[in-house]
Amino acid sequence: MTSEANGQGLGDLGPPMTIDEVHAMTSDIIRECGRIIVGKTDILRDVLIAFLSNGHVVLEGVPGLAKTYMARTFASILGCAFKRIQLTVDTLPADLLGSNVFNQKTGEFWFRKGPVFANLVLADEINRCPPKSQSALLEVMEERQVSTEGITRKLPDPFLIIATQNPVEQEGTYPLPEAQLDRFMFRLILDYPTGSEEAEVIRRKHVGEASDLRVLTDPTLLVRMQNACATVFLEDDIISYIRDIIVRTRNDPQILLGGSPRASLVLMNASKTRAAMHGRDYVVPEDVRKLSVQTLNHRLILKPEAELEGLTVDRVAAKILGEIDCPR
Repeated sequence: MTSEANGQGLGDLGPPMTIDEVHAMTSDIIRECGRIIVGKTDILRDVLIAFLSNGHVVLEGVPGLAKTYMARTFASILGCAFKRIQLTVDTLPADLLGSNVFNQKTGEFWFRKGPVFANLVLADEINRCPPKSQSALLEVMEERQVSTEGITRKLPDPFLIIATQNPVEQEGTYPLPEAQLDRFMFRLILDYPTGSEEAEVIRRKHVGEASDLRVLTDPTLLVRMQNACATVFLEDDIISYIRDIIVRTRNDPQILLGGSPRASLVLMNASKTRAAMHGRDYVVPEDVRKLSVQTLNHRLILKPEAELEGLTVDRVAAKILGEIDCPR
């Protein structure tokens, strides 16, 4: 199998970025997003954490909550190539990855890139996509490359997939199995806006949206930020705290399936990124606690009797956090 460097070559990344620079830059990104998007600050911050941790996210919410608009605005501010895929029941893997097309003039085949060849890809309604295409997309997420006809093509750096799901409609859908959901760093739940937020949305649409959107980064700068986040220090007490949380999910009497070692690694990487975004070069217990629920809410399966009692994964995860001794 041959390899072809079809991703965006970033070349020399320049000098390492400091944690203070990461803090300043991420604060500017969130602030700029707030000029365009009403509310959703926590969601935007978690998506940015995933991006800087080399992870992917699932956004779950009913239609009309501006998931596509939020992703497009986010990509514009980051200076990233953005592609949106509307997944349907007849979506084929070639529709996502690309395919070889015959050129009659030259008598040769050339590769037409699919929409996954972008920095930020919005996979809309992933649960409407047939399992074969879901698997192709999830393989791309893990390997960050596309292999067709014996040729491997690298995807651009950085690379983030935001997959959306509609939790209401279940007809004609193919729900992602737990093993595939586990490949996403976070599962983020979008709720309806508050009364004041909805009034602000209406007002902005009436008077006109801000058109002076600032582009604050580029792919090279984002990779430098990712590298800086990876250097954040982790004490042994924090490592033990992360381990205790995940191991506790495997032994909880209300949980049928607990978190795997991948959950521990995700929580570690996300906590390091959150620390950098807060201007620290070390992780504190608050970083771990703030990201535990969105890390675990799609990785845990409750026992039937717990679900009959009305318990949710979020509540059980919060209970576990309250039971684990927090390092000082």
